[in-house]
Amino acid sequence: MTTDGEPMRDGKLAASQYDAMGAAYRAANDEGPFNAYYERPGTIALIGEVAGLRVLEAGCGPGALTAWLADNGASVTAMDVSPEMVRLAADRLGARARVLVADLMDPLEFAADASVDLVVASLVLHYVADWTVPLAEFHRILKPGGAVVFSTHHPAMDWQLHSRDDYFRTVQVTETWHKDGQPYEVTFWRRPLTAITAAISSAGFLIDRLVEPAPLPSLQQHDSRAYDKIRTGPRFIFFRLVKRSGRS
Repeated sequence: MTTDGEPMRDGKLAASQYDAMGAAYRAANDEGPFNAYYERPGTIALIGEVAGLRVLEAGCGPGALTAWLADNGASVTAMDVSPEMVRLAADRLGARARVLVADLMDPLEFAADASVDLVVASLVLHYVADWTVPLAEFHRILKPGGAVVFSTHHPAMDWQLHSRDDYFRTVQVTETWHKDGQPYEVTFWRRPLTAITAAISSAGFLIDRLVEPAPLPSLQQHDSRAYDKIRTGPRFIFFRLVKRSGRS
């Protein structure tokens, strides 16, 4: 993707694509099998109790997970690069959370050092080519004893779909998603597991947990085809990170 002959910045491209999907994406995210019955429950299971915690949610989308965090007692600042997603999330949350337009490729100037107990980044990091800045910022703003929980596309899934000739290649991919009967282009980066773990280590984190969860059993009644697809093959991969000892 280019603008005036120059490659479009990852954040600007993601914003334009999610702005275009708008409410159609919200409906799919709220009720769809991959989000409502798989990704969101998997993320929530890794998060655990949030009452009384200060939380940054990076890539909040239309705010379904943001609402869960707020409803369960967290003090939430949520951000997304898409103004339309921020509008949808703010409409959903009202005064229950602070929702900002911000780009993960930039320093998180609204957040002070060691100011949050938990960072949550649900299916957002694969929209960024270089994880150096976002992971360094997560490390900076995280309190000692805090955690980062994030999900991303499973490297084995993206390898089979988009890079069968070279698993170890990091490559930009554009798919066509259909929401509410309309096609939308969505662009992201696929990368091997070794690139993911190298970025985590370089930022000063240790992997506390790495999970490949199953979908909720109730999905079998709701959508048996999606249930079988998720249950038998990797779709997303989930991490819980903590700061490495000696890196404050």
